[in-house]
Amino acid sequence: MAEHVHGTMDTSAQEKTYAGFINVTKWSVVVILAVLVFMALVGA
Repeated sequence: MAEHVHGTMDTSAQEKTYAGFINVTKWSVVVILAVLVFMALVGA
């Protein structure tokens, strides 16, 4: 079995996935807040 050298793993796929997760989370929060503001203005 090959020896693992700390810091040599390619993490580009994980970084891309994490960035996508953060982006989806950010836009979900924006949409939820917009819906809540709309509901407050309409009086639902």
